[in-house]
Amino acid sequence: MMKFRFRRQGADPQREKLKQELFAFHKTVEHGFPNQPSALAFDPELRIMAIGTRSGAVKIYGAPGVEFTGLHRDAATVTQMHFLPGQGRLLTLLDDSSLHLWEIVHRNGCAHLEEALSFQPPTRPGFDGASGPPSLARITVVLLVGAGDVAALGTEGGSVFFLDVPTLTLLEGQTLGPDEVLRSVPDDYRCGKALGPVESLQGHPRAPSKIVIGYSRGLLVVWNQAARCADRVFLGNQQLESVCWERSGRTLVSSHSDGSYAIWSVDAGSSPTAQPTAATTPYGPFPCKAINKILWRNCASGEHLVVFSGGMPRASYGDRHCVSVLQAASLVTLDFTSRVIDFFTVHSTRPEDDFDEPQALAVLLEEELVVLDLQTPGWPAVPAPYLAPLHSSAITCSAHVANVPAKLWARLVSAGEQQSPQPASAVSSWPITGGRNLAQEPSQRGLLLTGHEDGTVRFWDASGVALRPLYRLSTAGLFQTDCEHADSLAQAAEDDWPPFRKVGCFDPYSDDPRLGVQKVALCKYTAQMVVAGTAGQVLVLELSDVPSEQVVGVASVDLLQDREGFTWKGHERLIPRAGPLPWPAGFQPRVLVQCLPPAAVTAVTLHAEWGLVAFGTSHGFGLFDYRRLSPVLARCVRAGGDPCTPREVRQEGPGPSSRSPRPAPRCTLHPSDSLAMEGPLSRVKSLKKSLRQSFRRIRKSRVSGKKRAVAAGSKLQEANAQLAEQAGPHDVEVTPVQRRIEPRSADDSLSGVVRCLYFADTFLRDAAHHGPTMWAGTNSGSVFAYALEVPTAAAGTEKRPEPAVEAVLGKEVQLMHRAPVVAIAVLDGRGRPLPEPYEASRDLAQAPDMQGGHAVLIASEEQFKVFTLPKVSAKTKFKLTAHEGCRVRKVALVTFASAACEDYAETCLACLTNLGDVHVFSVPGLRPQVHYSCIRKEDISGIASCVFTRHGQGFYLISPSEFERFSLSARNVTEPLCSLDISRPRDATPARYVEGTGRWRLVLQAVTGAPTPREARELTPPSRPRPLARPCPSTRPPAPTPRWTRRGTSRWRT
Repeated sequence: MMKFRFRRQGADPQREKLKQELFAFHKTVEHGFPNQPSALAFDPELRIMAIGTRSGAVKIYGAPGVEFTGLHRDAATVTQMHFLPGQGRLLTLLDDSSLHLWEIVHRNGCAHLEEALSFQPPTRPGFDGASGPPSLARITVVLLVGAGDVAALGTEGGSVFFLDVPTLTLLEGQTLGPDEVLRSVPDDYRCGKALGPVESLQGHPRAPSKIVIGYSRGLLVVWNQAARCADRVFLGNQQLESVCWERSGRTLVSSHSDGSYAIWSVDAGSSPTAQPTAATTPYGPFPCKAINKILWRNCASGEHLVVFSGGMPRASYGDRHCVSVLQAASLVTLDFTSRVIDFFTVHSTRPEDDFDEPQALAVLLEEELVVLDLQTPGWPAVPAPYLAPLHSSAITCSAHVANVPAKLWARLVSAGEQQSPQPASAVSSWPITGGRNLAQEPSQRGLLLTGHEDGTVRFWDASGVALRPLYRLSTAGLFQTDCEHADSLAQAAEDDWPPFRKVGCFDPYSDDPRLGVQKVALCKYTAQMVVAGTAGQVLVLELSDVPSEQVVGVASVDLLQDREGFTWKGHERLIPRAGPLPWPAGFQPRVLVQCLPPAAVTAVTLHAEWGLVAFGTSHGFGLFDYRRLSPVLARCVRAGGDPCTPREVRQEGPGPSSRSPRPAPRCTLHPSDSLAMEGPLSRVKSLKKSLRQSFRRIRKSRVSGKKRAVAAGSKLQEANAQLAEQAGPHDVEVTPVQRRIEPRSADDSLSGVVRCLYFADTFLRDAAHHGPTMWAGTNSGSVFAYALEVPTAAAGTEKRPEPAVEAVLGKEVQLMHRAPVVAIAVLDGRGRPLPEPYEASRDLAQAPDMQGGHAVLIASEEQFKVFTLPKVSAKTKFKLTAHEGCRVRKVALVTFASAACEDYAETCLACLTNLGDVHVFSVPGLRPQVHYSCIRKEDISGIASCVFTRHGQGFYLISPSEFERFSLSARNVTEPLCSLDISRPRDATPARYVEGTGRWRLVLQAVTGAPTPREARELTPPSRPRPLARPCPSTRPPAPTPRWTRRGTSRWRT
């Protein structure tokens, strides 16, 4: 009998047009602190700040919402950055000595950052010194002279080159070599060791033609570039680190490697000067570390403000990262937890002002940015509206809450303000205020919740471009930790000198790893939330506007009560504190549920309307009624599926009887596993087991393959290959060939891990009556559905009536290939997901269709499947692994609104695979719509940290301190839209090599872009016929990662 294989028709043009109106992929903005910063710059005229990183990224920040991002072609470290004042241009120096000129250009009403020119120093044979021709082998320091049209380049060999900045071309005949400087130095100082590299270049604050050149040996030379001579020479003998001018230009301050700084008078005395006017070692007399940078600012009060980094006593505090602020007799040593990169002061730069009058001090650290208000007594830290360190403690989980009610939002903001009291003018004291944010106010508020290793949960305003911290919840105060006594002893042993002051919030050390937050869930309508941790602790909290002192109810649920001979080899449970405990305003704990054994919680869900919380670990899952403070369910399923005998559930603290019979417990732990999914403690053992089982499968497949007919198999493969080559036209879609998926072994040691939990009001017992249900999915492809009997609470009260909540096992589903169940969702009669708790009862969302038949969507790592309810019969499915060869990692039901029609929207299924691709499917038909490449498949942590929002956006970690934000929706896009007022005298085209003339020609342009007539300069060509300056191409080559696929603009492109 012949079988015909029919081909499906091509795509519908109307549907393709609708897809374009619904779906569009963009990587929009990066939230958090730049990873591995390496350079800092500030424009006092535009009030914008730039940060460069080791990966070659350039990020410019202004007022909240004003952000620009760019990336150098080569992934080289940015060592220095300098703004051309007021022009919106930035000159960057990389560690390969290449220079790059960036410009903020306006296009379509918005500003974008683009790379305009680049300069690679020519390499010449010989040494850079007096014995040979000067060479730009390695640039050590850059100085913008005057208005920024010329840059002075100090080199490792001691030479100073001059560069025309608008064109990035060397100025011939202006090079200053070390031999020319040595002519002004006495013979006794000239003999001996060389001057060394140029360590510092600083322009004279009053005379633009003068610069001070500081050599590593300690020599300081005030060079007059117009007269080509040295005005003053200071013969320092200590290794130089940095130089700073006093505002009037009469005094120089130099810092040195021995922890001292010296003051040199420029006007008084004869030249050369061998001794400074004053020299001091702030933390002497014992040997000290080098003062890497020093700033000298004068004030109207007559008391100078000196800021320097380093200089700490080498033996006792050599490992501290400090910035010292000295004014008159007051000295404050700012103690940070990460390395100091650079710092600057915000002060007056107008020429008519006689004093600096510093307003703020900004310190860039390796892990955070700290800004101090220098005009307020005590120099308090200024809360940052952005650039807050997300990784102040390592991020362990994240969740997003969309459409936050205004009342809850105001309560969270109020609680956050009470945590860090600040003056009313704190917002205005933030010094980086350049640019204008053109983005409209968000129509809805979004919260990003991050759980951390130290037991804290941080609430972030994720409504716009700037990720603003709102509130911080700490759960450590409920437990007794091992580090409290050690911390008290360390504080008692702290000396009064140096006067250390802890600044910053980055804390890389956790008091107790058991405090780590694994899962969070928030009910935005009742302001109740659940926080689950590493040691099996499940906290139910409620938001309060006033501080309180209360006792927290404690209950324990034993998930392995029937298991004989079981020995827990993991960490111990956390011991809660006894008695009433004080709690500040904010989220306050009401109930603590302790899972036994104290394994890490792998899944949690909250239903505030029913007063229930469900939780799961690697040993089982449980259900708890936090209104009556009574456990409802503690289930344990053996690998063979045999039910255990009924046992009792213990309860501690206030509530009903502590001993009450419960239904037959089930445990999802396999008998051969005792430490499954316990985080880092058992990761090595689990990896060994998985590798062992993989090799066993390979052996079995080889043995079974030998028994088959090899000839028949090879002929079949050849026939399939010929059919694939003879594919039809592109508009005809052929039924895809599915991969063969082998079922997973039932003896998998991780088969008992609970992956997801879900509450739903649906039809489970019969098609005529619906009611509360709870669903649980495990790592072995098992799904358990329980029918719940929830008594209705009295009107206006949260007290539960006397009857207890009951749970009865209604359905049990076992997937064929035993793939882990990632997510479960119930669809109503119209194929839409059920609303969240309180949404339907408070008319906040459309009521679900309870007339038609419901369906349950079960998403596993290999396929999506829709079953009808209550019969639980398969309706439709899509085998993702069989079709695409990938596995599901994250799943969410997302509402996509049309960009063309405001009233049209579709609910789809979005999933992220282990290859980093995002797929979108229709619901409930499970038809593929679009798929995009989002994350590199090698970025395992990024894939694991991804979280989807309800309206088509997502977040994932691109580094420990940064979230990448992306959008799948064509309508809902959050991206920087900003402008910047800049003034540029002229623009210039890059140098062009004119054929037949042997010369370079620079044609200058006006602001309008038209070339000025005959306004050109002739330069002698270099030794090699290649241009020194080249324009940035209009299209950049594809980056190795999708993280940096835009050219510094405010919208990502892939």
